[in-house]
This record gives sequence, C-alpha cells and structure tokens, in this order.
Amino acid sequence: MIFIYTPMGSADQSPILSKLKQLLTRGGFPHAQIKMDHFFDFFLLTLGLSLGIVVIYIIAFCYVSVNVPDRPISDHHRHLPRQGPPLLRPGSEQKVSRMHNMSDDELLSRAVLVRGMEFSGGDSVVPKVAFAFLTSRDVHLYPIWERFFSSHRGLYSIYWHAHPSYRDSMPVDSVFYGTRIPSQKVQWGTSSMMDAERRLLANALLDPTNQRFVLLSESCIPLFDFMTVYGYLMNTNLSFQASFDDPAWTARGRYNPKMAPTINVTEWRKGSQWFELNRDVANLVVSDRKYYRIFQEHCQPPCYVDEHYIPTLLNILRPASNSNRTVTWVDWSKDGPHPGKFGWDDMTDEFLNNIRFGSNCSYNGNVTSKCFLFGRKFLPSALEQLLRILPVLIGLDP
Repeated sequence: MIFIYTPMGSADQSPILSKLKQLLTRGGFPHAQIKMDHFFDFFLLTLGLSLGIVVIYIIAFCYVSVNVPDRPISDHHRHLPRQGPPLLRPGSEQKVSRMHNMSDDELLSRAVLVRGMEFSGGDSVVPKVAFAFLTSRDVHLYPIWERFFSSHRGLYSIYWHAHPSYRDSMPVDSVFYGTRIPSQKVQWGTSSMMDAERRLLANALLDPTNQRFVLLSESCIPLFDFMTVYGYLMNTNLSFQASFDDPAWTARGRYNPKMAPTINVTEWRKGSQWFELNRDVANLVVSDRKYYRIFQEHCQPPCYVDEHYIPTLLNILRPASNSNRTVTWVDWSKDGPHPGKFGWDDMTDEFLNNIRFGSNCSYNGNVTSKCFLFGRKFLPSALEQLLRILPVLIGLDP
C-alpha cells in the first residue's frame, strides 16, 4: 500500500481542512497560519503512517490464521504426501478411484497412522472385509464375484493389483470398477510378490472401517454366500494364516543361516501366501521393517518370501493371534511346484461340496467341517459351469 503525502500549502487541499484552518486562525492569533500549516502537515503524516500499520497488521493476522495448523506437525507428518488416494468418510457409498501418486514408502508410512474404528452394536457404520485381488491381468472369474458381492455394498471393499501395463475394461456398474491400485511388475519367486501383498494391505488400511483382509488371485472363487463369509471372519479375533514347522528341504531347508540372530531356524515357518488377517496383524505386516529387510536380503529362490515371511513374522510376534490355517482351499495332491488346476470337466456339485465340507478344523474352539471359504486354481473354462452350479449351491442372488 502506498501513501502520497500532500503539503497543506498545495492547491488541491480539501475544502473541509481549509475551513477548519480558517476557524482556528480567526482573530487574536498572530502567526497561527504558519503554525497550523505545520500542524496539519504533521497530522496527515501521522494519520497515513497509522493507517498503513493497521492495514499491514490485518493482512498479517489473516495470513497466519489461514496457514497455521490447529496443532503442531511432527517431522514425520511433514513428509507425508500431499496427494494420497481420496478417502471416504465412514459409511460413504460414493465410488472413487483408488489411484494415487504415493511411493511405496510413503504409502506404508501413511497406512500405519490410520487407526481402525471401534464398533458397537449401535453404530450406523459397520466393519468391512477388504478383498485384495492380486492378479497378473484380469479377474477372469469376475462374473462369479459380481454375484457374490451383489446387494452387500457397505460391507466390503475391493483392492485390485494387476500388472501396470494391463488396461482393464470393467463397466462402470461393475464392483471392480475403480478398484485398481497403483501397481508394479510382479515376478513369481521374488520379493516383488510380497511387495505387492504389502502394497494391497497398505491401501486397504487407509480405510479405518476395514477390519478383515483377504488375499485372493484371479483363479479364486467363493465357496459360500457373502453373509456366511462375512460372519465367519467377523465373529473371530484370529487371523487365518497357515504357519507350520516342516523339517523337509522345501521348508526348513530353505532357511538361510545368515538370517540369525534376527531370525533363528527354530522360528522359521512356512505357509500358504493366501492369507486372511485381522487389522492388527495387517498393520504389523505393513509396519515391519526389521524382519522384512532380512527376508529381502537372505531369502532368494529356492526360498520364496511369500511362503515364509508372514508365517514366520506371526510365529515370532503374534503367535496367539493366528489360527495356523488358511481359509483358501488348493489341491497339493499332485507333485510339482504348483497346485492342481480345475476346468469345465471338473465342475460338479459333488466336487464343490467336497471342498466346502470335506475337512475338519477348529473355529473359535469348536470342531467344524466349514474350513474353507474360498477355492483356488479354477480355470477360465470352468466359468460357464460355475455360473450354472455355484449360485444354486451356495445361494447367490440371481
């Protein structure tokens, strides 16, 4: 702001000031005209400076009020990304993209800061199951999943990690539309597989209403209806991660002595990578740096990080939080590094029911034959038969 000082003797002085001077200098005051000229010069200068100071103070006060946060920001928070994925308020039904520009380090750091919600019977917001799909390209059995999720919006979240070059064409009304997360190339047998799993978990942890976390592949199918799966997972505090000590060369034989003393051979475990975790364990996997670094450095093929990292981590840090079994069925009855696959000819009621009820396990301290909620390694050729048999078998909506 600029103030222009104009002497009172100039030709453009205001009529009001001129009149005031006349009144003050009228009669009995010699030399008053000269003194008043100096007085009014000083008066205008003082007034201009005062107004300038007031205006500067107001501008500074407004700027500070807008830019100062309500509470101090720690050094850690200063490094959080400015643009994360759009977060929905609890209970929101709006569908938005899960894409963001955070690096993995930023994502993992941000995810562990989000506290899960505590729920009670009177809450209008309910806990959700996060379904994390780790695929190479498309979810080729997605019509089955569309039927599975139908009419249950608000009880689940979907997170989809596919090859970054893959361009999906999911319709806007699909449950998979907008669920892709920023991804990186995954190579089987390397730590990039576990990186992708941690990436999926971190994205899901950003939603405080997600309480259970399921990892699935493009070849997975549900073995029960949604509400059965939802109740099974929500009514227990345990995670479902296979974790066992096997002396065979394909298990304990993969242990690298260089992992000691951080990880000893007696703590080494193996299990299926297809997990189901509660929020506490999911947060543990995402926040861990100590043990994951050891696996990255010393677990190379024929040691596979995705088969040993989480089973070992839970055995060391959360043994009481794990059921030591998986809820995803797969057939390892055949020899080889990969489980059996099933196509059109294999799809019968008897085959599927044997998967659903053909085993015994413990659930909340009771023996049950309902051990597997999902099946894996179903080929695209099985889709037509599955669409005919499965909805009737497990009661999916038409």
